[in-house]
Amino acid sequence: MNQPEQNMLLHIEGMDCANCANGITKSLQKNGMENVYVDFATGEACFYNPDKSKLQPAIKNIEGLGYKVIDSIQKEQNEGKMSAIEKRFYFTLPFTVVLFFSHMIFPPDFILNNAYIQFILCVPVSIIGIMQFGKSALGSVKIGVPNMDVLIFIGSTAAFIYSIFGIYLFRNSHEVHNYLFFETAATIISLVLLGNLLEQRSVKQTTTAIKDLSALHVSSAKIISLQLGKEVVSEIPYKDIPVGALLQVNTGDKIPVDGEIYAGDISIDESMITGESIPVEKTIGDKVIGGTIAVNGNIRMRAETVGNDTVLYKIIDMVKKAQQAKPDIQKLGDKVSAIFVPVVLGISILTFLISTLAFHISVQESLMHSIAVLVISCPCAMGLATPTAVMVGIGRAAKNGILIKGGNTLEEFAKIKNIVFDKTGTLTTGEFKISNIECIGDIEEQEVKDILFQLEQHSSHPIAKSVVKELKGITTLKKFKSVSEEKGTGVSASDDANNEYMIGSFKIASTLTTNSSHSIYVLKNKQLIATVDLEDALKLNVKETMESLHQSGITTIMLSGDNKKKCDDLGKKIHINKVYSEQLPAQKLEIIEKLRSEGSTAMVGDGVNDAPSLAKANVGISLSNATQVAIQSAQIILLKNNDLKALTEAHLISKHTLITIKQNLFWAFFYNVIAIPFAAMGFLNPMIGALSMAFSDVIVIGNSIRLKSKKLK
Repeated sequence: MNQPEQNMLLHIEGMDCANCANGITKSLQKNGMENVYVDFATGEACFYNPDKSKLQPAIKNIEGLGYKVIDSIQKEQNEGKMSAIEKRFYFTLPFTVVLFFSHMIFPPDFILNNAYIQFILCVPVSIIGIMQFGKSALGSVKIGVPNMDVLIFIGSTAAFIYSIFGIYLFRNSHEVHNYLFFETAATIISLVLLGNLLEQRSVKQTTTAIKDLSALHVSSAKIISLQLGKEVVSEIPYKDIPVGALLQVNTGDKIPVDGEIYAGDISIDESMITGESIPVEKTIGDKVIGGTIAVNGNIRMRAETVGNDTVLYKIIDMVKKAQQAKPDIQKLGDKVSAIFVPVVLGISILTFLISTLAFHISVQESLMHSIAVLVISCPCAMGLATPTAVMVGIGRAAKNGILIKGGNTLEEFAKIKNIVFDKTGTLTTGEFKISNIECIGDIEEQEVKDILFQLEQHSSHPIAKSVVKELKGITTLKKFKSVSEEKGTGVSASDDANNEYMIGSFKIASTLTTNSSHSIYVLKNKQLIATVDLEDALKLNVKETMESLHQSGITTIMLSGDNKKKCDDLGKKIHINKVYSEQLPAQKLEIIEKLRSEGSTAMVGDGVNDAPSLAKANVGISLSNATQVAIQSAQIILLKNNDLKALTEAHLISKHTLITIKQNLFWAFFYNVIAIPFAAMGFLNPMIGALSMAFSDVIVIGNSIRLKSKKLK
């Protein structure tokens, strides 16, 4: 009977490229694993395991392919240590150097050029070649996904075995040196190991975003406890922090977990979570996020979410999962890579046969042409082209407070034609500012503000809260009594002189004036004494964002349920292309559907009331603090809630990531189209082929890494 479905994560050593990951993926799938994703860059395999009993056979099969499955403790212990590839490269290097230069520097009768000495020098390198490439090659053939190691192993082994036959057949002849290619076998192995080493180090540069975010986790925290009736502050490991724990945070500390302040004031640097560089002031009752840094001040906080439930963990998990989703453009590279190795083997065999039979080239020279074809080929570069660019693009976005769910989202957003914006909470802050106070009669503006401030404190309406926040700190002279709120109408009160005051919407003044355009009406003894106009405050960089999107050829659209005048006025103010106002949820969906039929459409909303529209659009973009609704409904989450500039950054990162992928794929295809014919015609020897193959991978990765600091425009 099957066990309950389990989400598994394995750490795997020895993966060099995307082909290695493909082989392990196929192996896991053959063992019944589902939703398999193998990341050669991080050395991780994620999958669902429907049956516990199949896990050990699956691990055994992976190790049978030439890889090693390790636990998280071993992975941590291996961090910073020399990898297996490094050890093998440095071991083979001296043997290869001697073999390579002995022919160039010394005469044929020198001891190092003796056939048997060369054989002895080449054997250790060949053993490493079998360990590194042979086992992996054999395993990949067994599961029907031949990888790059097949080509390397055949090429180096062919040169080695041919040299042994040369010794056997011409052992008593001076011509024996014409049949020795031990230096070729050794050089191929060492150069490919060098390429793998450079590739390994370069790929690590593409995953720094996850490492930077992971480094935000604290190792321990200061917990407050009572001992013998006294408060004691002691250190506790991060993993042992319980929900509800009382924690002390001082200047310079990292906030250990998500929670709420119950004592003290503090300035917190939340830049690694939100991308916002200015410290945020927090006080009693405010929420704090684990991993952010206490810049100034001391607080006591209560732990609310710990471990895998914290905002930081969810962000790291999202970034990891984002790198797993393949964009459509990668499918071309995957298809080519899947058939590439058999095709190259065929070309290599044809090269040997045509060279010897048609052009009557010597067997040894034909063999070198054939081997050159094998080692010059580079499906690795095709496999690396997309994932490395996606990793860097998503990593750069994450560092700027932008969470992008996968390479497919990057590709889709790069090609967007329309961007639809909700109004309140997206283009505007949802907080209202007083734009004008009109006094009627002999009342002063200061007195109107006094009335507004004191009466609005008794209302829970969003407008009332915004007014109180804006007028906070004004000098109050009046004293009110019997303050009461009537829902849907307004707030009323009386002063010491028994004057009756009321503030509210047009409803309370409808018998006194026909002008319904004002936001708040103020009455004294049932007479209109003032009107107040409010405006919804714009988020930062709204105008600049619209201009930038227009320059990129994107049509901007406002889609709101608010009244026509407010929407039209705002649309003119920020130069938005189209405005749809007074729209019901069902009507919003119809408009999104219509826009999608005209071109790829993104929707920007708050991730809660706009969830259906976010899901309907090609790309849903949420402006929220990574709430569950936002995470589920949107493909892009902007953590800088009050600054719309992040939207422009997200679009530019998406666009340049797609450009980088195209550049990488062009180089990978171009390299093979040019290099293979040259090798087949004998213009490139196997050693040059191995070196150029290694550096083609590094060029692709280097182009991806360039995206980390590239100026985007």
